[in-house]
Amino acid sequence: MLSIIVPVYNEHESLRELHGQIASACLGASQAWELLFVDDGSTDGSWRVIEELAREHPQVRGLRFRRNFGKAAALAAALEATRGEIIFTLDADLQDNPAEIPRFLQKLAEGYDLVNGWKVRRLDPWHKTKPSKVFNWMVSRLTGLELHDHNCGYKCFRRGVAHELNLYGERHRFIPALAHARGFRVTEIDVHHRARPHGHSKYGLRRFHRGFLDLLTVKFQTSYGSRPMHLFGGLALLAGASGLLALFGLGLRGLLAGGPLQRVDAFLAAGGFALLLLAALLVALGCLSELLIANPAQRPPDSSIADRTGPTSDS
Repeated sequence: MLSIIVPVYNEHESLRELHGQIASACLGASQAWELLFVDDGSTDGSWRVIEELAREHPQVRGLRFRRNFGKAAALAAALEATRGEIIFTLDADLQDNPAEIPRFLQKLAEGYDLVNGWKVRRLDPWHKTKPSKVFNWMVSRLTGLELHDHNCGYKCFRRGVAHELNLYGERHRFIPALAHARGFRVTEIDVHHRARPHGHSKYGLRRFHRGFLDLLTVKFQTSYGSRPMHLFGGLALLAGASGLLALFGLGLRGLLAGGPLQRVDAFLAAGGFALLLLAALLVALGCLSELLIANPAQRPPDSSIADRTGPTSDS
């Protein structure tokens, strides 16, 4: 089965048209398909439209958050609720063209685990496209996965990838990088990007600094998530060596020059001891991180934030 996931936030004007386009794209598909709309706390009547579509069409189901939790939470909840072996995600604003679905399935059938979209000709204002190019360059450099558009809404991947994704915060931006770090085969194809016919973008300037901080988190988790002492221990060695060097230089100066301590000597002494203390704290932090990895806390998933609708027994 093909499971199509559409996160929704105040897009009631687009939903019926989007469903029609998705149904047309899947009309000639050889496998069964389902469509799951995830209403991420909309306030414009989007949930009412989703309920109507779920009553009218057996392939449609809905999932509603009681407030806005963000796109990563919406995708995480949808991955738990869908049943297909192949997952396809796209945005609800009609900028993503559902007619691209067969091309993604064809590329996935070549042996890839995740196929990402690349909006070659992106129809967005410059204050979104220029920072996006810088962000994609940084993600490619830090994660080792060379893609042109890491945060493209078009994504097609296998259920096995979904099982190993831990989405929270705003980690939806890094789904290809997270999959790549787990050893899955990732590629991209160019896609048709359309102008937004209704409404406006829901993302403001805050997404830039949040995206950078999340990138640092993803880099840490993918590179050192299973060996944090390599990071904290390396920093501890650097801090400890710098502290010892400062104290050694201070002692050598005292032996050679003699006389009372100067202000710069007091600064070197304080800096040297501070670096040694920092080194000890980093080692302790690394040890605690290793203990947490060796003894992970078992926590049941929280499914209490969503209401469901649709013609299935488990919804």
